[in-house]
Amino acid sequence: MSEHGIRDFLMSNPAERNPFRDAIDRLYHADEAETVGRLLEEAQMEPAAAERVNRRARNLVRSVRESTEERGLLDAFMQQYDLSSEEGVVLMCLAEALLRIPDNDTAEKLIADKLGEADWESHLGKSTSVLVNASTWGLMLTGKLVALSDQTQRSFRTALKRLVNRSGEPMVRTAIRQAMRIMGFQYVMGRTIGEALDRSEDKGHRIYRHSFDMLGEAALTANDAQRYMEAYRSAIEAIGSRDRPDSIFEAASISVKLSALHPRFELGQRERVLRELTPRLLELAQLAMANHMALTVDTEEADRLMLTLDVFAAVLLDPSLKGWNGFGLALQTYQKRAPAVIDWLADLSRRSGQRIPVRLVKGAYWDTEIKHAQVEGFAAYPVFTRKANTDLSYIACAKKVLANRQAFYPQFATHNAQTIAAVTELAGNRLDYEFQRLHGMGRDLYGVVMREKGFHHACRVYAPVGRHEDLLPYLVRRLLENGSNTSFVNRISDENLPVETVAEDPIGKVMTTEPVHHPAIPLPRDLYGEERVNSAGVNLENENDLLAMADEMQRFVRQRWDVEPIVAGKLEPGVENNHGDNVDPARASDTIGHVRESTLGEVGEAIATAHAFQPEWDRVRGGERAARLEKAAELVEEHHAEFMALLAREAGKTPHDAVAEIREAVDFLRYYAAQARKNFDPPKRLPGPTGETNELSLHGRGVFACISPWNFPLAIFTGQVAAALAAGNTVLAKPADQTPAIAALAVRLMHEAGVPREALQFLPGRGSVVGAKLTADPRIGGVALTGSMETAHVINRSLAAREAPLAAFIAETGGQNAMLVDSSALPQQVVEDVIRSAFHSAGQRCSALRVLFLQDDVADTILELLAGAMQELVIGLPWQLSTDVGPVIDEHALTELTAHAERMEREQKLIARAPLPPGLSGHFMAPCAFEIESLDVLEKEIFGPVLHVVRFRSGDLDRVIDAINATNYGLTLGVHSRIDFTQRYIARRVRAGTCYINRNMIGAVVGVQPFGGENLSGTGPKAGGPHYMFRFATERTLTVNTAAVGGNAGLLDLDD
Repeated sequence: MSEHGIRDFLMSNPAERNPFRDAIDRLYHADEAETVGRLLEEAQMEPAAAERVNRRARNLVRSVRESTEERGLLDAFMQQYDLSSEEGVVLMCLAEALLRIPDNDTAEKLIADKLGEADWESHLGKSTSVLVNASTWGLMLTGKLVALSDQTQRSFRTALKRLVNRSGEPMVRTAIRQAMRIMGFQYVMGRTIGEALDRSEDKGHRIYRHSFDMLGEAALTANDAQRYMEAYRSAIEAIGSRDRPDSIFEAASISVKLSALHPRFELGQRERVLRELTPRLLELAQLAMANHMALTVDTEEADRLMLTLDVFAAVLLDPSLKGWNGFGLALQTYQKRAPAVIDWLADLSRRSGQRIPVRLVKGAYWDTEIKHAQVEGFAAYPVFTRKANTDLSYIACAKKVLANRQAFYPQFATHNAQTIAAVTELAGNRLDYEFQRLHGMGRDLYGVVMREKGFHHACRVYAPVGRHEDLLPYLVRRLLENGSNTSFVNRISDENLPVETVAEDPIGKVMTTEPVHHPAIPLPRDLYGEERVNSAGVNLENENDLLAMADEMQRFVRQRWDVEPIVAGKLEPGVENNHGDNVDPARASDTIGHVRESTLGEVGEAIATAHAFQPEWDRVRGGERAARLEKAAELVEEHHAEFMALLAREAGKTPHDAVAEIREAVDFLRYYAAQARKNFDPPKRLPGPTGETNELSLHGRGVFACISPWNFPLAIFTGQVAAALAAGNTVLAKPADQTPAIAALAVRLMHEAGVPREALQFLPGRGSVVGAKLTADPRIGGVALTGSMETAHVINRSLAAREAPLAAFIAETGGQNAMLVDSSALPQQVVEDVIRSAFHSAGQRCSALRVLFLQDDVADTILELLAGAMQELVIGLPWQLSTDVGPVIDEHALTELTAHAERMEREQKLIARAPLPPGLSGHFMAPCAFEIESLDVLEKEIFGPVLHVVRFRSGDLDRVIDAINATNYGLTLGVHSRIDFTQRYIARRVRAGTCYINRNMIGAVVGVQPFGGENLSGTGPKAGGPHYMFRFATERTLTVNTAAVGGNAGLLDLDD
């Protein structure tokens, strides 16, 4: 910390620490085997009790199967169309998109795209539910089922194609939309809260309690948050106006998602969230209290857990809620942190004097959490990797809350007979708890529970309220949670599965399963198998990790990094600093250090040394060169904090960008090391005639000049150097003028790892001086450049003018990157990806989005969302976690960008400009977006946080593609569409090095998304790909006539 006890980096005012909070954070990346071992001890029952649970669970399964009551539609649907079938996935995706697509042309393209290939006929007549079959046929028109002949039923696919050809997609479109609305009625309690309340009072629903949930996505804008706030207010008042039981635990309640109430519900915005969201939630809690009902806060992604707890505690401890026991929390037991959260809640209950309703759920974001941890390179997963481990965790947590009913009112959300039986046993004779189920699911199971003796007849239905258009994201989450062919919802109705299998005891299963973690889900570190270790990330959403990194970075808050050439020989004496101060782009008063440029004499001497040493370095085996690069990767990770501080202070990198860049540098070192082992050591034996051997070996080309950019001063610099070294070249590395200190630190670590100084020399200086000297020298065997096309042309002419062997030239030169969005895309996802692609890193990425093409039918909706989301961007000091957009690199860049934005504002239409806070002294520019007439308005790539938007009509897609190709750039392309044919068609026709579909356009991962372009965007091959290192190499063939002396002994010795 600073001398005033405040951290300068990442988060200056974190949450106050206490043992309960620390215990939660420690379990974020806990070892799964150790965690499961503790849970086994906590969940164990006496043998007699365990036998009663198993017997009750098996009897419950039998009773459900014997029940004559019609199964719930979703239960029937999921048995027929589970997520192990292509048809189930297609139908859900089709339904979701159709309910959102505003224009018929795109809707019909989607239908033709989705319905032709899947095996629909295999599902016909398999379900006893007429509604499931109606969904299969897609022919429910105004509630009337169209009869199909026997022949049609035997060949449904042919019939469907014939129907589409004869009647056209409009009929099918109408039919499927109607069928989906009918399905929607089954899973949504009502389109309005009044309608939902009326339905909850119908005869079939009266036996249940209800918790109403207002459907919708997370707020992206302030207007979104205000709209959801009004919806919650209205719902609470409407619920409170109805007759209700005296007990708050028996009365109807409401569930609230905090991400719906604030557009920036994330740890990085903690102070703002507590300041703005806490009063909103408190207002809703006070309103619920006044209406004698409970309010439950839903938990969401793992990254939001601690912030959820902070807001929850702040509200619960407010004096205005004293004596009210209706403020509850949902807790996901698939998270390893769940038991520690229960301890935290128990302490909160003790401090507040209030009883907290706790809804135990298993969790609905499991696959998302797994992928997120892998992408971010976390030490472990926040969730369990086996379903049985989650079931075990649920039982252990249930035991924990049932044992402390003074603190908790337990609520058990489950559709699992085994879990119901276990809870019933653990609860004993006390009935102050309840079960919960989702509306439209588990009706058959709870139909038995609510009428049979031996079960507590108290069940609350989680009842979604909203338009059918808002249903599908909710429903898809439910399908992901319950729709796999291993889920209980599917298995309980599958007569082919023995009762004992369906009601299997998770405790017994966990005890007999090895290994504890799922072998098909490797730890993030092991994602790439034996080839290489994945780079380690820093979990900036986990407070323990965050504060530990902030404390390490604090050592570098006033560190100076003076830079001078690093060469094999001696530097010339008496050379004064001729570059000026190296200044922080975010704070003009902060001098990073001084830079001493290389002299022309030093450059010449370095070239001579590298040229002489290259044959010796090339003779080092590929495996040995690889080992030194891998050691360098370890050293970079050990210096993570220093690089984080330096990337912020010299390059203006925000924390998330800095972590990603360090990881990319590490990945480059390990990836090219692996390639060296695979391709450069030993020689490849080639087939040929008997009596001779033929080998092909790869060798370095000679001396490589690596000229790197300022926008990725560590990752691209390291990638170029590592590839050249791994291939057997000696390297002369020239960093960008603006960021030499970062590159110098990387070079020192490579030397420390065993790369000889003669093999890698560092030559800071101006491109017009040092770069020109390097590229004109005939001893340079190759040049690797990432920079502008103008610089590439200068280098190309310089290389061509030499009277020397032809040099290899590898260039990546930027692009006029476009994203195409049709009306089948999800607007919220589009806007989130546009914001990240266009404005993060201050738009200073080669791959950043420059031109957004929007289909006319959705343009207004998306632009309204975009304008609102841009107002939520935080521009500020790059070393603060709260900052989204840091500075541009220097005054020259700021001047050019400002001039372009002013021209756009004069000549085109301003969509939105993010707020620029006062008092910033660096090179800051507010991200802005303009609607332009066409791509022709742009004369060149605009390298900064400026987005240009062009509208297009559905029928003009080919014109848009032609316009993109006419720029002659070809680096990255984005596509947002739910139509597979459209995705493939655009990707096939647009000439771009990388095409991203339904995601953002930045953040290519080494070895996963090789990066590079074509035409004006570069020469190829792609960096971080399997062909890149070959461009740094030359090939040599060795043929030996083994029969030259005395004949071919091997052939003569062959047996008959």
